[in-house]
Amino acid sequence: MSSVLIIIGIVVVAAIAAVLIIAATRPDVFRVQRSTTIAAPADKIFPHLVDYQRWPAWSPYEKKDPAMKRTFSGPATGPGAIYEWDGDKNVGKGRIEVTEVLPNARLVFNLDMLKPFEAHNKGEFTLEPQGGGTRVTWAMYGPAPYFTKLMQVFCNMDRMVGGDFDKGLADLKAVSEK
Repeated sequence: MSSVLIIIGIVVVAAIAAVLIIAATRPDVFRVQRSTTIAAPADKIFPHLVDYQRWPAWSPYEKKDPAMKRTFSGPATGPGAIYEWDGDKNVGKGRIEVTEVLPNARLVFNLDMLKPFEAHNKGEFTLEPQGGGTRVTWAMYGPAPYFTKLMQVFCNMDRMVGGDFDKGLADLKAVSEK
């Protein structure tokens, strides 16, 4: 009986060590991005991105918790525009602040998650003319501390966040093509 427990203990320790080693080999940074082509000019799409008060029309996170508390501060658009939210377990609590705007071409913001866990990343929308429309890319990137690497052993962040980006871009496309 005791030899069975010893074998089980060795297997458990080896499994934990394997997970920790796999996590340690993950990259120190991450990037998730999705793109779509919208049949509209950039000047029709960009206002939906640069003005946080227009995000409920297309953002997948707004739909995950329609009852979340929202706060807007700073200028309405442009550098310094801030959007803070506090919601349920589906959206957590966080803050976005615009850091860079290239009208109708690029919007960069700091994305600070406070709950369910703390993370400090960058978000970015880029718009590029393509044929008769605009190619819109939504990206999130940042450092991958060890805890994030450990989570990535069990959760595919690209699939998880990327799915939300796909949904948001589809809704942005619908709103922009009206």
